[in-house]
Amino acid sequence: MKWLDAVRWDAQGLVPVIAQEAGSGDVLMFAWMNREALQQTAELRRAVYFSRSRNKLWFKGEESGHVQIVHEIRLDCDQDVILLKVTQTGHEPGIACHTGRHSCFFSVLDNGDWKATEPVLKDPRTIYR
Repeated sequence: MKWLDAVRWDAQGLVPVIAQEAGSGDVLMFAWMNREALQQTAELRRAVYFSRSRNKLWFKGEESGHVQIVHEIRLDCDQDVILLKVTQTGHEPGIACHTGRHSCFFSVLDNGDWKATEPVLKDPRTIYR
């Protein structure tokens, strides 16, 4: 597929991906995709990432039920970062982070300390098997 060839994959065959909530514009999370994950994401309109720790495809929500429905897939100007515009499902408001928060970007630097600024919406021990 020619459109996949336009992506500048790193030495491991991966590209960084940012998931952004389509409605609010909130940045939800950062992950990685390989070629197969990006192709499946485009075909399924559901976020599929590549788990480096498990060395396999990771269908967002496969354990938690917090699926990301993909509305748009964008490629940055250097062709080495993907932006997904998504709707986060499975909980209201959507939970994207494995900590049970809406966004993985919940820590803010404040006077030399990292402070959590978003509440835990659901105990992660009840989310994952």
